[in-house]
Amino acid sequence: MKWTNTLVKTGVWLAVLGGAAYGVVRFLDARKTEAAVVHYRTARVVRTDIFRTVEATGTVQPIKEVEVGAQVNGRIVKLFVDYNSVVTNGQVVALIDPQVYEANYKSALGELHANEANVKKCEAQLALAEKTLTRKRELVKKEMAPVADYDSALEARDTGRAALAAAKASVEKSQASVSQAKANLDYCTILSPVDGVVITRSVDEGQTVVSSMNAVPLLKLATDLRRIQVEATVPEADIGSVKDGQAVTFTVDSYAGVTFTGEVTQVRMASTTTSSVVTYPVIIEAENPGGKLFPGMTANISVHVDEARDVLAVTSAAFRYHPAAAAHDARPPAEKGRALHLLGTDGRPERLVVETGLSDGSFTEIRSQDAALEGREAILGVAVAPKAGAAPGGANNPFMPKHPSRDKNKKSGAPPPP
Repeated sequence: MKWTNTLVKTGVWLAVLGGAAYGVVRFLDARKTEAAVVHYRTARVVRTDIFRTVEATGTVQPIKEVEVGAQVNGRIVKLFVDYNSVVTNGQVVALIDPQVYEANYKSALGELHANEANVKKCEAQLALAEKTLTRKRELVKKEMAPVADYDSALEARDTGRAALAAAKASVEKSQASVSQAKANLDYCTILSPVDGVVITRSVDEGQTVVSSMNAVPLLKLATDLRRIQVEATVPEADIGSVKDGQAVTFTVDSYAGVTFTGEVTQVRMASTTTSSVVTYPVIIEAENPGGKLFPGMTANISVHVDEARDVLAVTSAAFRYHPAAAAHDARPPAEKGRALHLLGTDGRPERLVVETGLSDGSFTEIRSQDAALEGREAILGVAVAPKAGAAPGGANNPFMPKHPSRDKNKKSGAPPPP
Protein backbone atom coordinates (compact mmCIF):
# COMPACT_ATOMS: atom_id res chain seq x y z
CA MET A 1 0.00 0.00 0.00
CA LYS A 2 2.80 2.43 0.91
CA TRP A 3 4.55 1.56 -2.33
CA THR A 4 1.39 2.35 -4.29
CA ASN A 5 0.98 5.73 -2.56
CA THR A 6 4.58 6.56 -3.35
CA LEU A 7 4.04 5.82 -7.02
CA VAL A 8 0.95 8.01 -7.08
CA LYS A 9 2.74 10.93 -5.45
CA THR A 10 5.69 10.54 -7.83
CA GLY A 11 3.37 10.56 -10.81
CA VAL A 12 1.65 13.71 -9.59
CA TRP A 13 4.95 15.53 -9.17
CA LEU A 14 6.14 14.42 -12.59
CA ALA A 15 2.91 15.68 -14.11
CA VAL A 16 3.32 19.04 -12.37
CA LEU A 17 6.95 19.38 -13.47
CA GLY A 18 6.11 18.35 -17.02
CA GLY A 19 3.35 20.92 -17.21
CA ALA A 20 5.68 23.61 -15.91
CA ALA A 21 8.37 22.63 -18.41
CA TYR A 22 5.83 22.67 -21.23
CA GLY A 23 4.73 26.17 -20.18
CA VAL A 24 8.31 27.44 -20.15
CA VAL A 25 9.00 25.98 -23.59
CA ARG A 26 5.81 27.50 -24.99
CA PHE A 27 6.76 30.89 -23.48
CA LEU A 28 10.27 30.78 -24.95
CA ASP A 29 8.86 29.80 -28.32
CA ALA A 30 6.53 32.77 -28.11
CA ARG A 31 9.43 35.06 -27.25
CA LYS A 32 11.39 33.79 -30.27
CA THR A 33 8.38 34.44 -32.44
CA GLU A 34 8.27 37.98 -31.14
CA ALA A 35 12.05 38.43 -31.47
CA ALA A 36 13.38 41.60 -33.06
CA VAL A 37 14.15 41.82 -36.74
CA VAL A 38 17.77 42.90 -37.47
CA HIS A 39 18.30 45.79 -39.90
CA TYR A 40 21.60 47.36 -40.96
CA ARG A 41 22.11 51.09 -40.91
CA THR A 42 24.04 52.00 -44.05
CA ALA A 43 25.56 54.93 -45.91
CA ARG A 44 26.36 55.08 -49.60
CA VAL A 45 29.88 55.33 -50.99
CA VAL A 46 29.81 58.54 -53.03
CA ARG A 47 32.12 60.71 -55.08
CA THR A 48 32.60 64.13 -53.49
CA ASP A 49 35.06 66.85 -52.45
CA ILE A 50 36.70 66.71 -49.01
CA PHE A 51 38.29 69.68 -47.30
CA ARG A 52 40.34 69.59 -44.11
CA THR A 53 40.13 72.85 -42.24
CA VAL A 54 41.56 74.56 -39.18
CA GLU A 55 38.92 76.39 -37.19
CA ALA A 56 39.66 79.65 -35.36
CA THR A 57 38.15 82.98 -34.38
CA GLY A 58 39.42 86.44 -35.16
CA THR A 59 38.62 90.14 -35.31
CA VAL A 60 37.92 92.21 -38.40
CA GLN A 61 40.38 95.10 -38.74
CA PRO A 62 41.31 97.73 -41.32
CA ILE A 63 44.37 96.73 -43.33
CA LYS A 64 45.91 100.09 -42.40
CA GLU A 65 44.80 102.28 -39.51
CA VAL A 66 46.14 105.81 -38.96
CA GLU A 67 45.87 107.85 -35.76
CA VAL A 68 45.50 111.62 -36.07
CA GLY A 69 46.72 113.59 -33.05
CA ALA A 70 47.44 117.18 -32.01
CA GLN A 71 50.97 118.50 -32.50
CA VAL A 72 50.36 121.64 -30.40
CA ASN A 73 48.42 122.32 -27.23
CA GLY A 74 45.19 124.22 -27.45
CA ARG A 75 41.42 124.25 -27.57
CA ILE A 76 39.48 122.64 -30.40
CA VAL A 77 37.39 125.41 -31.94
CA LYS A 78 36.06 123.46 -34.92
CA LEU A 79 35.60 119.83 -35.97
CA PHE A 80 34.91 119.26 -39.63
CA VAL A 81 34.38 115.46 -39.53
CA ASP A 82 32.49 112.86 -37.54
CA TYR A 83 32.17 109.10 -37.36
CA ASN A 84 32.09 107.43 -40.81
CA SER A 85 33.16 110.64 -42.56
CA VAL A 86 35.09 109.96 -45.76
CA VAL A 87 38.23 112.11 -45.89
CA THR A 88 40.98 112.72 -48.43
CA ASN A 89 44.68 113.32 -47.99
CA GLY A 90 45.27 116.94 -46.92
CA GLN A 91 41.66 117.63 -45.97
CA VAL A 92 41.09 119.86 -42.90
CA VAL A 93 39.53 117.74 -40.15
CA ALA A 94 39.88 120.01 -37.07
CA LEU A 95 41.04 123.47 -35.99
CA ILE A 96 42.83 124.44 -32.76
CA ASP A 97 42.48 128.02 -31.50
CA PRO A 98 45.34 129.82 -33.34
CA GLN A 99 45.41 133.14 -31.44
CA VAL A 100 48.42 132.41 -29.23
CA TYR A 101 50.37 130.89 -32.11
CA GLU A 102 49.58 133.79 -34.43
CA ALA A 103 50.96 136.19 -31.79
CA ASN A 104 54.08 134.07 -31.38
CA TYR A 105 54.58 134.01 -35.13
CA LYS A 106 54.23 137.77 -35.43
CA SER A 107 56.62 138.29 -32.53
CA ALA A 108 59.22 136.00 -34.07
CA LEU A 109 58.78 137.69 -37.42
CA GLY A 110 59.28 141.13 -35.86
CA GLU A 111 62.42 139.96 -34.09
CA LEU A 112 63.74 138.63 -37.40
CA HIS A 113 63.17 141.97 -39.11
CA ALA A 114 64.96 143.80 -36.28
CA ASN A 115 67.94 141.48 -36.50
CA GLU A 116 68.06 141.86 -40.27
CA ALA A 117 68.16 145.65 -39.82
CA ASN A 118 70.94 145.27 -37.26
CA VAL A 119 72.93 143.29 -39.81
CA LYS A 120 72.67 146.15 -42.26
CA LYS A 121 73.76 148.57 -39.57
CA CYS A 122 76.76 146.42 -38.67
CA GLU A 123 77.67 146.13 -42.34
CA ALA A 124 77.68 149.93 -42.67
CA GLN A 125 79.74 150.35 -39.53
CA LEU A 126 82.21 147.78 -40.74
CA ALA A 127 82.53 149.49 -44.11
CA LEU A 128 83.31 152.79 -42.36
CA ALA A 129 85.84 151.07 -40.10
CA GLU A 130 87.53 149.54 -43.16
CA LYS A 131 87.85 152.97 -44.81
CA THR A 132 89.17 154.55 -41.63
CA LEU A 133 91.74 151.80 -41.23
CA THR A 134 92.94 152.31 -44.81
CA ARG A 135 93.32 156.07 -44.35
CA LYS A 136 95.15 155.70 -41.05
CA ARG A 137 97.54 153.17 -42.62
CA GLU A 138 98.50 155.66 -45.35
CA LEU A 139 98.95 158.51 -42.86
CA VAL A 140 101.17 156.40 -40.63
CA LYS A 141 103.31 155.46 -43.64
CA LYS A 142 103.76 159.15 -44.43
CA GLU A 143 104.42 159.83 -40.73
CA MET A 144 101.51 162.22 -40.75
CA ALA A 145 99.64 160.34 -37.94
CA PRO A 146 100.75 158.48 -34.89
CA VAL A 147 100.76 154.67 -34.83
CA ALA A 148 98.19 154.75 -32.04
CA ASP A 149 95.62 156.08 -34.49
CA TYR A 150 96.27 153.12 -36.76
CA ASP A 151 95.89 150.70 -33.85
CA SER A 152 92.59 152.27 -32.87
CA ALA A 153 91.31 152.02 -36.44
CA LEU A 154 92.38 148.38 -36.63
CA GLU A 155 90.57 147.57 -33.39
CA ALA A 156 87.45 149.34 -34.62
CA ARG A 157 87.56 147.30 -37.85
CA ASP A 158 87.86 144.00 -35.94
CA THR A 159 85.04 144.99 -33.61
CA GLY A 160 82.85 145.78 -36.60
CA ARG A 161 83.52 142.37 -38.10
CA ALA A 162 82.58 140.63 -34.84
CA ALA A 163 79.43 142.70 -34.52
CA LEU A 164 78.40 141.81 -38.06
CA ALA A 165 78.97 138.11 -37.42
CA ALA A 166 76.88 138.30 -34.24
CA ALA A 167 74.13 140.16 -36.07
CA LYS A 168 74.03 137.49 -38.80
CA ALA A 169 73.85 134.75 -36.16
CA SER A 170 70.92 136.54 -34.56
CA VAL A 171 69.20 136.63 -37.93
CA GLU A 172 69.67 132.88 -38.35
CA LYS A 173 68.27 132.28 -34.88
CA SER A 174 65.33 134.51 -35.60
CA GLN A 175 64.68 132.70 -38.82
CA ALA A 176 64.53 129.40 -36.91
CA SER A 177 62.14 130.96 -34.41
CA VAL A 178 59.96 132.19 -37.22
CA SER A 179 59.94 128.77 -38.83
CA GLN A 180 58.98 127.13 -35.53
CA ALA A 181 56.26 129.71 -34.87
CA LYS A 182 54.93 129.27 -38.40
CA ALA A 183 54.90 125.47 -38.03
CA ASN A 184 53.04 125.72 -34.72
CA LEU A 185 50.54 128.03 -36.33
CA ASP A 186 50.09 125.60 -39.20
CA TYR A 187 49.66 122.74 -36.73
CA CYS A 188 46.53 124.49 -35.47
CA THR A 189 44.94 123.35 -38.71
CA ILE A 190 44.81 119.54 -38.44
CA LEU A 191 44.88 117.76 -41.78
CA SER A 192 44.10 114.17 -42.75
CA PRO A 193 47.35 112.38 -43.62
CA VAL A 194 45.65 109.76 -45.83
CA ASP A 195 42.51 108.95 -47.77
CA GLY A 196 40.17 107.01 -45.54
CA VAL A 197 37.16 106.81 -43.26
CA VAL A 198 36.83 108.11 -39.70
CA ILE A 199 36.22 105.11 -37.43
CA THR A 200 36.96 106.78 -34.06
CA ARG A 201 36.53 110.34 -32.78
CA SER A 202 37.85 111.08 -29.28
CA VAL A 203 37.31 114.87 -28.97
CA ASP A 204 34.54 117.43 -29.17
CA GLU A 205 34.55 121.11 -30.00
CA GLY A 206 35.71 123.20 -27.04
CA GLN A 207 37.87 120.42 -25.62
CA THR A 208 41.52 121.19 -24.80
CA VAL A 209 44.08 118.85 -26.31
CA VAL A 210 47.77 118.38 -25.68
CA SER A 211 50.63 117.22 -27.87
CA SER A 212 52.13 114.16 -26.22
CA MET A 213 53.17 110.67 -27.18
CA ASN A 214 50.80 109.37 -24.49
CA ALA A 215 47.89 111.59 -25.49
CA VAL A 216 44.71 110.03 -26.85
CA PRO A 217 44.51 110.51 -30.63
CA LEU A 218 41.82 112.86 -31.87
CA LEU A 219 40.74 110.59 -34.72
CA LYS A 220 41.41 107.12 -36.09
CA LEU A 221 41.19 106.62 -39.83
CA ALA A 222 40.82 103.39 -41.77
CA THR A 223 42.62 103.88 -45.04
CA ASP A 224 40.38 101.69 -47.23
CA LEU A 225 37.48 99.53 -46.03
CA ARG A 226 36.92 98.01 -49.46
CA ARG A 227 39.46 95.44 -48.28
CA ILE A 228 39.83 94.33 -44.68
CA GLN A 229 42.00 91.98 -42.69
CA VAL A 230 41.11 89.49 -39.99
CA GLU A 231 43.57 88.79 -37.21
CA ALA A 232 42.88 85.25 -36.05
CA THR A 233 44.36 83.31 -33.12
CA VAL A 234 45.32 79.74 -34.01
CA PRO A 235 46.32 77.15 -31.35
CA GLU A 236 49.85 75.78 -31.51
CA ALA A 237 48.48 72.31 -32.31
CA ASP A 238 47.14 73.61 -35.64
CA ILE A 239 49.58 76.37 -36.56
CA GLY A 240 51.92 73.98 -38.37
CA SER A 241 49.22 73.31 -40.98
CA VAL A 242 48.55 76.99 -41.74
CA LYS A 243 50.57 78.52 -44.60
CA ASP A 244 50.60 81.76 -46.57
CA GLY A 245 48.27 81.71 -49.56
CA GLN A 246 45.77 79.19 -48.17
CA ALA A 247 42.11 79.87 -48.88
CA VAL A 248 39.90 80.98 -45.99
CA THR A 249 36.15 81.16 -45.50
CA PHE A 250 34.58 82.94 -42.56
CA THR A 251 31.28 84.17 -41.21
CA VAL A 252 30.19 86.92 -38.85
CA ASP A 253 27.18 86.91 -36.58
CA SER A 254 25.77 90.04 -38.19
CA TYR A 255 25.08 88.24 -41.49
CA ALA A 256 23.68 84.80 -40.85
CA GLY A 257 24.13 82.46 -43.79
CA VAL A 258 26.60 84.73 -45.59
CA THR A 259 30.11 83.33 -46.15
CA PHE A 260 33.05 85.61 -46.91
CA THR A 261 36.26 84.46 -48.58
CA GLY A 262 39.86 85.50 -48.06
CA GLU A 263 43.46 84.35 -48.06
CA VAL A 264 46.16 83.85 -45.44
CA THR A 265 48.77 86.58 -45.96
CA GLN A 266 50.91 86.20 -42.85
CA VAL A 267 51.59 83.66 -40.10
CA ARG A 268 53.27 85.55 -37.28
CA MET A 269 55.77 83.96 -34.91
CA ALA A 270 54.94 86.04 -31.83
CA SER A 271 53.02 83.67 -29.55
CA THR A 272 50.54 84.51 -26.82
CA THR A 273 49.95 82.30 -23.77
CA THR A 274 46.59 82.50 -22.00
CA SER A 275 45.70 79.99 -19.27
CA SER A 276 48.51 77.71 -20.49
CA VAL A 277 47.11 77.77 -24.05
CA VAL A 278 49.59 78.96 -26.67
CA THR A 279 48.21 80.69 -29.77
CA TYR A 280 49.72 82.42 -32.79
CA PRO A 281 48.31 85.35 -34.80
CA VAL A 282 47.37 84.68 -38.41
CA ILE A 283 46.54 87.57 -40.74
CA ILE A 284 43.88 87.07 -43.41
CA GLU A 285 42.99 89.59 -46.11
CA ALA A 286 39.57 89.63 -47.75
CA GLU A 287 37.33 91.72 -49.93
CA ASN A 288 34.58 93.69 -48.19
CA PRO A 289 31.69 93.66 -50.67
CA GLY A 290 29.23 96.43 -50.00
CA GLY A 291 31.17 97.50 -46.91
CA LYS A 292 29.31 94.91 -44.83
CA LEU A 293 32.26 94.09 -42.59
CA PHE A 294 32.97 96.64 -39.85
CA PRO A 295 36.15 96.89 -37.77
CA GLY A 296 35.80 94.97 -34.52
CA MET A 297 33.41 92.28 -35.78
CA THR A 298 34.12 88.71 -34.62
CA ALA A 299 34.83 86.29 -37.45
CA ASN A 300 34.46 82.49 -37.29
CA ILE A 301 37.21 81.26 -39.58
CA SER A 302 37.92 78.06 -41.50
CA VAL A 303 41.38 77.80 -43.06
CA HIS A 304 41.43 75.23 -45.88
CA VAL A 305 44.70 73.45 -45.17
CA ASP A 306 44.14 70.42 -47.44
CA GLU A 307 41.64 69.18 -50.00
CA ALA A 308 40.77 66.16 -52.12
CA ARG A 309 38.40 66.78 -55.05
CA ASP A 310 36.13 64.31 -56.82
CA VAL A 311 37.18 61.31 -54.72
CA LEU A 312 35.37 58.25 -53.43
CA ALA A 313 34.34 58.78 -49.82
CA VAL A 314 32.11 57.39 -47.15
CA THR A 315 30.97 58.65 -43.79
CA SER A 316 33.72 58.09 -41.23
CA ALA A 317 31.36 56.14 -38.94
CA ALA A 318 31.52 53.21 -41.40
CA PHE A 319 35.07 52.43 -40.30
CA ARG A 320 33.95 52.07 -36.69
CA TYR A 321 31.58 49.18 -37.40
CA HIS A 322 32.85 45.66 -36.65
CA PRO A 323 30.51 42.62 -36.67
CA ALA A 324 30.32 40.75 -33.38
CA ALA A 325 31.45 37.51 -35.05
CA ALA A 326 34.57 39.23 -36.36
CA ALA A 327 35.68 40.25 -32.88
CA HIS A 328 37.22 36.78 -32.35
CA ASP A 329 38.87 36.62 -35.79
CA ALA A 330 42.59 37.33 -35.88
CA ARG A 331 43.55 40.05 -38.32
CA PRO A 332 46.03 38.93 -40.97
CA PRO A 333 49.43 40.36 -40.07
CA ALA A 334 50.18 41.49 -43.66
CA GLU A 335 46.89 43.34 -44.01
CA LYS A 336 47.28 47.08 -44.52
CA GLY A 337 44.49 49.62 -44.51
CA ARG A 338 41.18 49.96 -42.72
CA ALA A 339 38.32 47.51 -42.70
CA LEU A 340 35.06 48.55 -44.33
CA HIS A 341 31.97 46.34 -44.30
CA LEU A 342 29.70 46.59 -47.32
CA LEU A 343 26.17 45.24 -47.53
CA GLY A 344 26.23 42.22 -49.84
CA THR A 345 23.56 41.15 -52.30
CA ASP A 346 22.54 38.46 -49.84
CA GLY A 347 22.05 41.03 -47.08
CA ARG A 348 25.19 39.98 -45.24
CA PRO A 349 28.28 42.09 -44.48
CA GLU A 350 31.21 41.84 -46.89
CA ARG A 351 34.53 42.79 -45.35
CA LEU A 352 36.82 44.91 -47.52
CA VAL A 353 40.18 46.44 -46.55
CA VAL A 354 40.78 49.81 -48.21
CA GLU A 355 43.45 52.49 -48.11
CA THR A 356 42.09 55.73 -46.70
CA GLY A 357 43.15 59.28 -47.39
CA LEU A 358 41.96 62.70 -46.33
CA SER A 359 39.23 63.05 -43.71
CA ASP A 360 37.28 66.10 -42.61
CA GLY A 361 35.83 64.33 -39.58
CA SER A 362 32.52 63.55 -41.29
CA PHE A 363 33.73 61.88 -44.49
CA THR A 364 36.85 59.82 -45.20
CA GLU A 365 38.46 59.43 -48.60
CA ILE A 366 38.72 55.88 -50.02
CA ARG A 367 41.81 55.56 -52.19
CA SER A 368 40.60 52.76 -54.41
CA GLN A 369 40.66 52.41 -58.19
CA ASP A 370 37.64 50.10 -58.08
CA ALA A 371 34.87 52.13 -59.68
CA ALA A 372 32.35 49.50 -58.61
CA LEU A 373 32.60 50.77 -55.02
CA GLU A 374 30.73 53.94 -55.94
CA GLY A 375 27.10 53.58 -54.91
CA ARG A 376 27.69 50.56 -52.63
CA GLU A 377 26.13 50.64 -49.17
CA ALA A 378 28.61 50.69 -46.27
CA ILE A 379 27.35 49.33 -42.96
CA LEU A 380 27.31 51.76 -40.05
CA GLY A 381 25.73 49.48 -37.45
CA VAL A 382 22.83 47.21 -36.61
CA ALA A 383 19.36 48.63 -36.08
CA VAL A 384 17.04 46.47 -33.97
CA ALA A 385 13.35 47.00 -34.66
CA PRO A 386 10.70 45.04 -32.64
CA LYS A 387 8.21 43.00 -34.64
CA ALA A 388 4.89 44.69 -35.21
CA GLY A 389 2.38 43.82 -32.52
CA ALA A 390 5.00 42.73 -29.97
CA ALA A 391 4.48 44.26 -26.55
CA PRO A 392 7.61 45.92 -25.25
CA GLY A 393 9.09 44.90 -21.97
CA GLY A 394 7.28 41.53 -21.89
CA ALA A 395 3.86 42.93 -21.16
CA ASN A 396 2.24 39.59 -22.18
CA ASN A 397 4.64 37.46 -20.15
CA PRO A 398 2.48 35.30 -17.82
CA PHE A 399 5.38 34.97 -15.40
CA MET A 400 5.78 38.76 -14.96
CA PRO A 401 3.86 40.39 -12.08
CA LYS A 402 1.04 42.71 -13.04
CA HIS A 403 1.19 46.42 -12.38
CA PRO A 404 -0.58 47.03 -9.07
CA SER A 405 -2.25 50.19 -10.34
CA ARG A 406 -3.95 48.21 -13.12
CA ASP A 407 -5.42 45.67 -10.63
CA LYS A 408 -6.59 48.50 -8.42
CA ASN A 409 -8.31 50.29 -11.29
CA LYS A 410 -9.88 47.08 -12.44
CA LYS A 411 -11.35 46.38 -9.00
CA SER A 412 -12.65 49.89 -8.52
CA GLY A 413 -14.10 50.14 -12.02
CA ALA A 414 -11.88 53.13 -12.85
CA PRO A 415 -10.50 53.36 -16.37
CA PRO A 416 -6.90 52.18 -16.78
CA PRO A 417 -4.19 54.82 -16.93
CA PRO A 418 -3.12 55.90 -20.41
